[in-house]
Amino acid sequence: MKKILLLIVSVVFFGSCKESDADKNAILPESNAKINNVSIIVDESLWAGELGDTIRKKFAAPVDGLPQEEPLFTLNQYPSKIFEGFVRKSRNIVIVQKSDKTGYSHQVNQFAKPQQVFYVFGKSNEDILKILEQKSAEIISKIKAGDIIENQIRLKKSIVSDKKVRNKFGVGLTLGYGYKYDMIEENFLWIRKQFNNGASYNSILVYEVPFETIEKDNNIVNNIVQMRDSIGKEFIHGVLPNTWMITEPAYAPYLFETTVAGKKAYLTKGTWDLKNDFMAGPFVNYAIKDEKNNRYLILEGFTFHPSKSKRDLVFELEAIIQSVKFLK
Repeated sequence: MKKILLLIVSVVFFGSCKESDADKNAILPESNAKINNVSIIVDESLWAGELGDTIRKKFAAPVDGLPQEEPLFTLNQYPSKIFEGFVRKSRNIVIVQKSDKTGYSHQVNQFAKPQQVFYVFGKSNEDILKILEQKSAEIISKIKAGDIIENQIRLKKSIVSDKKVRNKFGVGLTLGYGYKYDMIEENFLWIRKQFNNGASYNSILVYEVPFETIEKDNNIVNNIVQMRDSIGKEFIHGVLPNTWMITEPAYAPYLFETTVAGKKAYLTKGTWDLKNDFMAGPFVNYAIKDEKNNRYLILEGFTFHPSKSKRDLVFELEAIIQSVKFLK
């Protein structure tokens, strides 16, 4: 009888533990923090020295393509002794500490959800610096990917119909509150969200071009600049006569090869100007190679927000573009 009772207790105990692990995410608190914010948990003695300098150099490096210098992430440093409460609920956490071992670990939803926690630890400052050199690019990539998803979740809370995008181009986009169709042409859409009574705005452009527009020679970035300048002259005009959007001629845009919705794409980042006027701002242009439909689908985001930070506005545009789903 005692053996039977012990067996029952054991089953209940271990069954409860298993259920607790399965339900962990259900009882975790919601994470906090703005987009592109990272909590750095490191003691003052390390933050004030070479380690802190390296962390700032890696995680607060200037964002490519912005007209004024802005950091990749906003860093909030806390000593390990106060790693509790709202700090523990941060969505992105990097913990740097001395240890009897050297290594790196990535944990998901450890203290809150959604959340990413990165541990960088070493026996000496040199060991930690080595791990940071090896892993910082991976950490940055994971944080950016997580924040893209978080941005898309926020956009979906008050979603705007993408029916016109679907009907014209056979793709879906996640358009959030405030975005409206500003211009609808046969093969061109301009979608815009205005701020401050129209004085500032975010814009999404959708159009398509044949392969040869971008692949006519090996100078891809020049071909993309010519393409977007011709589109600007045709569709994106200023209030004054004889003004239209062009790519800033003084600086060559950044060009990257990437993947969007499982398709090869060229990402171009730079600054746009309004020719014969003084308006300007950053843009991100994704040329997505859609072989099934024999085209490059162009999804471009650009923003106009004078004297204000533009990093998070551009990041929202990237979240919208990366939400694209090919329907045909």
